[in-house]
Amino acid sequence: MKIVRVGFDVPLDTLFDYRCDAAVPGDIGARVLAPFGKRNVVGVILEITDSSAVALPRLKAITRILREAPGFSPDDIKLIRFAAEYYQHPLGAVTMSALPAGLRRVRKQTAKSLTHFALTTLGATRTPDSLPQRALTKRRLLALFQAHEVLDEAAVIACAPSAKTALKQLLGDGYVALREGALKANRVDAADALADSAVTQIVGPQLTTDQTAAVAKLCANLSVFVPHLLLGVTGSGKTEVYLRAIETILKKGRQALLLVPEISLTPQLEATVRGRFPDTQIVSLHSGLNEGERLNHWIAAQSGTARIVLGTRLAVFAPLPELGLIIVDEEHDSSFKQSEGFRYSARDLAVVRARQRGVPIVLGSATPALETWHNAASNRYTLMQLPKRINNTPPRIHCVPTRDVRLQDGLAPALIAAIARRLAAKEQVLIFINRRGYAPALLCHDCGWLSNCHRCSAKLVLHLRDRRLHCHHCGYETPAPQACPDCGNADLSPVGQGTQRVEAALAAHFPQARVLRIDRDSTRNKGTWSGMRTRIEAREVDILVGTQILAKGHDFPNLSLVGVLNADSLLYSTDFRAPERLYALLTQVAGRAGRGSVQGDVLIQTDFPDHPLYAALRDQSFAHFADELLKERRSAGFPPFQYQALLRAEAPKLDTAIQWLKRAAAMGQDIDGAVTIYDPVPAGMMRLAGRERAQLLVQSASRNRLQKFLAAWRIALTEKRASAARWSIDVDPLEL
Repeated sequence: MKIVRVGFDVPLDTLFDYRCDAAVPGDIGARVLAPFGKRNVVGVILEITDSSAVALPRLKAITRILREAPGFSPDDIKLIRFAAEYYQHPLGAVTMSALPAGLRRVRKQTAKSLTHFALTTLGATRTPDSLPQRALTKRRLLALFQAHEVLDEAAVIACAPSAKTALKQLLGDGYVALREGALKANRVDAADALADSAVTQIVGPQLTTDQTAAVAKLCANLSVFVPHLLLGVTGSGKTEVYLRAIETILKKGRQALLLVPEISLTPQLEATVRGRFPDTQIVSLHSGLNEGERLNHWIAAQSGTARIVLGTRLAVFAPLPELGLIIVDEEHDSSFKQSEGFRYSARDLAVVRARQRGVPIVLGSATPALETWHNAASNRYTLMQLPKRINNTPPRIHCVPTRDVRLQDGLAPALIAAIARRLAAKEQVLIFINRRGYAPALLCHDCGWLSNCHRCSAKLVLHLRDRRLHCHHCGYETPAPQACPDCGNADLSPVGQGTQRVEAALAAHFPQARVLRIDRDSTRNKGTWSGMRTRIEAREVDILVGTQILAKGHDFPNLSLVGVLNADSLLYSTDFRAPERLYALLTQVAGRAGRGSVQGDVLIQTDFPDHPLYAALRDQSFAHFADELLKERRSAGFPPFQYQALLRAEAPKLDTAIQWLKRAAAMGQDIDGAVTIYDPVPAGMMRLAGRERAQLLVQSASRNRLQKFLAAWRIALTEKRASAARWSIDVDPLEL
């Protein structure tokens, strides 16, 4: 009798045995429908064996193997197993999280899956050139229909990121009609349709000497695992190096995986990549896609149809049978680390995946993570450098002292004057403040009441447009009070600044300027950010006000001045990574200035203009700054010279969590007394969503020793009797 061991999306660190005589070795990695509790659920076969620890009469039978949809390959499972073991997370839960949502359940085939689109008689009479010149995707899609007459949804999606919008327009114009039923004759494969579409290929620029050297080093041996660090200042042409490497990989018949930290970066980068490789199917994978889009893109990657996959951290698990190259852009970015549930680092897993598959990987950044820089300095990674900007000079960085200076709506007179000069010269300005909303809190000056969140250790942020208070941590919101809830005082004052307040202040100071606010609130709707970017590039915006969305990867040639507000806030942090993060953030923001023909200026408002961090920033020498931080880390016993994990616990009361962690610490001491276990402390955000949180840090100079300890500790904690505290382990935590 054959026994299959199945992983489910449950928080239990075990696989479940079922009878399944129909299983064959090739079914490892396939989805199954199996009885679990009182219902049938989808799982994945991870092992096939002839015996079970469960008595055979008690074993249930698999309902059916879902062979109609693709499963995981042995290479995929190898990566998933490593991730589950290293990050101390249940194997079944990790396996299921790597699947798109559309494959985590059995879906009935709907009419939508049998939908296709056909060119109408009217559409056949219109030439693509007769459409508006700026409607590039619409013109491209019409040409595609005229070449093939009938397309299915996958072929349309493969055409361009905005193809679905263009399709709606063609349907509305009557150039294309909806058809139902299976698409048989004239069926067009997505890759063939994309290859046949009339798109002018964008020729890459001539490489600089530094770029040429980097490309040569990267492409010298593409058949083995070699980790590369591409250290390039902002505007030095790192993307061009990526594109040349991808071009070489595609010629060898291999696939490329390109990871970026933010969803907002994918449309612009995807357009760039698509322009360079118009005959290649490119798909994106990120949480901004709807369920159907993600499923189609995942299948295109798994089948090998998609040759380039571009995505955020979840794309590190994308199935790529012919993987030849992995690129991680802005590798230092904390967005690559999942902060809840399965707490994995996509950057680190990308390195592991490259090693497992025997392919090169490129980690690119202007400010690499200190762990990455240490690996390059110790020759574990190959270092490639792009020290100069292309066709322009680096921006001038100035600190604007704000101590004893009267600010006007949070803006220093020197910054206001600089904005006026740039606007007079018809140039664009970016004002950066990493806090959305109107004001971080409401204050009553009579009794001292503050707008605290009753569910979190945080303030409720005032959003002026809807006159509501929002918690940016748990999502709670409530109407802004008309008077103080404690004393009845009607004169409540907003305290501090957010993007909305800065936007209003700039509109008041420069009434003729066109001000655009770009943050999570203003870009919430799908497609909004793409439209904003188009307006910026068309010079329909004079002043941009934004958060980290604007800090990375964007190239606006007319933007010549960057003003930074509230930069000092990270200087007060107790987190040992705060200086590294602040330096990286300010470097990225400063890199938006002066990417055109005019040299840029960056003005940082600060109470501490002589702080060593700002001095290092003005010198723009990352290597010196990083080496000094590494010396401090070594003497203090911090990563990368020590390896860490956090045991996190949460409960209705803080004392419950603390007491549970103390008992867990005692159990840990019995397992390995050589691993350092610190006392439990309240978490930085002690109260979140109505529950109180504490944490306990464990540390070792040996990664292997820490891993063995964590594995044994997790088993002991799992076997422990039920507790009022919920707990999780965070390996290589980024926030303490």
